[in-house]
Amino acid sequence: MSSNVIPLTNATFAEHVLQSSGPVLVDFWAEWCAPCKQLLPIVDDIAEEYAGEARICKINADENKETMQQFQVRGLPTMILFVDGKEKARLVGLVSKTRIAQVIDEALEA
Repeated sequence: MSSNVIPLTNATFAEHVLQSSGPVLVDFWAEWCAPCKQLLPIVDDIAEEYAGEARICKINADENKETMQQFQVRGLPTMILFVDGKEKARLVGLVSKTRIAQVIDEALEA
C-alpha cells in the first residue's frame, strides 16, 4: 500500500473523512475480495497522483462492519468520495483508473 493511502478504522473514520475538508476517497475492501486486490495498484497510483489535492483512504470492511453498515456498503469493492464530510459519489465494483480520476477531478473543480 502506498504511503499516501491512509488506513482507516471505525474509530478513525470520522476524523479522517467526515471532519475533513476537501475530497476524500474511501476504498471499502476485504482480504477475500479478488476485485479489491485488482484495484489495489490503481488506488495506490491515484494516491500518488492526487497527493496534496485529495486524501485517499482504505477501510477493511470485515474488520469495520459498523462503518460499512453506516454507509450502506453492500458490495465490494465500493469507493465513496466524500467532500467536506458529505458523500458526493459512489463507485461499486472494479472500476477504471480513468473513472476514479474523473470523479475526483469533478470534486476538485466544483
